[in-house]
Amino acid sequence: MKSAAEIRISAAALRYNVAALGRLLPPDVQVALVVKANAYGHGLPQVVPILEPMADAFQVDDLDELARLRELTQARVLVFGFVPPEDVGEAIALDGELCVYSREQIEAIQQAAKKAKRPARVHLKVDCLLGRLGVLPSELSDLLPVLEGAPQLELQSVYGHYANIEDTDDPSHALKQEAVFEHCFTQVRRAFPRVQRHLSATSGLMARERTGIINDMVRLGIGVYGLYPSGPLAASYASVGLKPVMSWVSRLAQVKTIPAGHPVGYGLAFIAGRPMPIGIVPQGYSDGYSRSLSGVGEVLVAGKRCKVLGRVAMNMFAVDLSSTPYAKQGDEVVLLGSQRDETVTAEELAEWSGTINYEVVARISPLLPRRVV
Repeated sequence: MKSAAEIRISAAALRYNVAALGRLLPPDVQVALVVKANAYGHGLPQVVPILEPMADAFQVDDLDELARLRELTQARVLVFGFVPPEDVGEAIALDGELCVYSREQIEAIQQAAKKAKRPARVHLKVDCLLGRLGVLPSELSDLLPVLEGAPQLELQSVYGHYANIEDTDDPSHALKQEAVFEHCFTQVRRAFPRVQRHLSATSGLMARERTGIINDMVRLGIGVYGLYPSGPLAASYASVGLKPVMSWVSRLAQVKTIPAGHPVGYGLAFIAGRPMPIGIVPQGYSDGYSRSLSGVGEVLVAGKRCKVLGRVAMNMFAVDLSSTPYAKQGDEVVLLGSQRDETVTAEELAEWSGTINYEVVARISPLLPRRVV
């Protein structure tokens, strides 16, 4: 490790997770592996070559991610976020499959595809009671003739996304979504008999795919990286044994003993009540270690938990080394992951900082070096 920190990516864990989730799938269901947000913070160049043999397709959010992906693979890529009309030509040139949900967008893609003299593969996003991108069911009948009148567009699928299945045992909203989606899909299939369908991400696979619904594809995101979508699903599917892929490792930049009454960090947020050994970790909120971890987060040094003291700054924070009195400058610090018999999980970091495990890993700075182990 040459820098102040590095992100370590387990190739074995990635392969295991995809295989384990695949065993939950019915036969012949395709798998789109979601690598948006720099592969959920894990790093596109590190993750994509490992995942490519197991992917029927990759999914990203925007044109920039598509362009980065094309430097790594020629696999099928679904671009399911917003692509401005002026950029759809480039997306088509990169062989990206775009989502559609409005007349203006369909017309822009039709014009760009006609200019490029090649068809554009698209996926119709239905807003079935989620309230994000997607055509409203009440407007679908007006949009379908526009789609039929765009001969350069090849409709691949109709898809939606669940809104409330991770943290609840109540399936009522999911059932409403499925009913709305089924109605919309039936409408589309009359005009496009060979169109496919998909609703589920990792949470949908766990909570809904075994209830009798039939989909042609699942979009696997958070589970690929060894993280469960929620605590309840982690409990219900503990036997799947997902393995966290990422470790975040730094080193102690300085070790010293401060006297009683000595402050630590901005705002005098911590004052030592006794002489105590502290270590300075050269990571901060600019690296993705949230300021909300101030005074509550824990890291591992020599296999022992050490609490964050005072405020997390932009580039560093202090920890209490009382549990590891022999720690010295240069010793390894684990911010996320395992060391000896202890582990700091993304779920713990999320709880301490008031967020979810998705955000914990996705916000880690892409500037930190990543290494496959």
